Amino acid sequence: MQFKDEGEAISYIFRSLRKLRGQPRGLDEDIRDIGPTRRLLQMQDLLATPREYAVVTGSKGKGSTTVITARLLQHLGHRVGTITSPHLVSWRERIRVNGQAIPEPDFLRILGDLSPAIDAIEATLNERQYFSPQGIFLAMALRWFDEQDVQAAVLEVGRGGRYDDIAVVPNRLSLFTPIMLEHPEHLGRTLERIAWHKAGIIKSYSYAYSAPQSPDVLAVLQTEAEMLGAEFNWIAAKDLGHYLGPAPDGNGIRMELGRYGEVTLSLLGRYQVVNATLAVIGAGKLHGRLSGLPHGSPEYVDRIRAGLADVEWPGRCQKLQDRPRVFVDGAINAESAASFVESVRDNLTSPVVSIIGVPEDKDYAGVYAALGPVSQHLILTETPRNPILHFPDPQLALAAARQHNPGASFAPTLPEAIEQAKAQVGHDGTILIAGTQSIVADTINLWGKTYETI
Repeated sequence: MQFKDEGEAISYIFRSLRKLRGQPRGLDEDIRDIGPTRRLLQMQDLLATPREYAVVTGSKGKGSTTVITARLLQHLGHRVGTITSPHLVSWRERIRVNGQAIPEPDFLRILGDLSPAIDAIEATLNERQYFSPQGIFLAMALRWFDEQDVQAAVLEVGRGGRYDDIAVVPNRLSLFTPIMLEHPEHLGRTLERIAWHKAGIIKSYSYAYSAPQSPDVLAVLQTEAEMLGAEFNWIAAKDLGHYLGPAPDGNGIRMELGRYGEVTLSLLGRYQVVNATLAVIGAGKLHGRLSGLPHGSPEYVDRIRAGLADVEWPGRCQKLQDRPRVFVDGAINAESAASFVESVRDNLTSPVVSIIGVPEDKDYAGVYAALGPVSQHLILTETPRNPILHFPDPQLALAAARQHNPGASFAPTLPEAIEQAKAQVGHDGTILIAGTQSIVADTINLWGKTYETI
């Protein structure tokens, strides 16, 4: 099958999943089947190329950890592939080699080459089964990685782990960012059950590293590793990098990181200290399985430092402009919104207006509570970008927001909200934009930014 453009290709990729629209969903262990993906990879011999894989999971920070790890490996001299989600502008952003998104001609060509096998597998599925879009993205990525002579791949899990298509790769390294209660309808309603899903990325006789976790989570990860004969290590709080302050140019942070000394990380969020610490460890472990610089060499240290200063991960506590200052972040709960505030606090100039677009199934009230006190005004908004998202009724949302910011108002679209905010802050104030990734993507598009290469 031939595809004329990205839209047509995406429609095909989601064809199988769409047939289940409207049907009740459930726990991943009951509804997800990675069998079709395994069959596709076997039919196309997509795991034949020797390559080092790292798989990253967690509840927050897994995308950041993925791209930081990949950038460090790139600076260490390796050709690195990544899979991340979600995207901001193009679906092709989910598949990259050395930061370059897969070009559209390659995206269309590879999907066309794989489509006969996809069709054959899909024809064997019953009415309750579907071919996972993530599995198709994985197969496309692996084919492109083969063509691009990728030596190492760092892959971000979509939601859980144990029943995630990404977990079918033979990764010798598993990285765990902080794990917390999330997606209870798919992963379970206890922290231990969610951790069990995440622990499913660990392979026999492999290596796993974790950011600091609660004792319950650590116990689950440790048990899984012991069952599989894997080596499991976690970062103690005292061994994390230490936040020192904003970078001199205001476009990153300074942190103290063990033998690397004071380093600059070219990402704004203070929470990125945890992700960067984990990424440095992960990149070092993966590098050790490849040829290259000795870990103890001064040049190795210099390249890690250079890699940390050269990371770009758009839409995550990102500064879009200086006058007025505009920051955007995908904060959808109280904790992430508080982290956003702390990360930009030193850069706030008055007046501050916050634009918030959080769906009704997320902690929108928690985001209002975090941003309300630092803002002279809150503007609530929404977006039609993702039709499956539903935003809270404006009057209910305003009632919740006005508990923390009495003058809160509603704008039906993001462009209207931004125009109102600009009128209020002038050239010298600050606009904070927080919400679901669809709001972030709309914001990025309005600023005319593209991210073919990061």
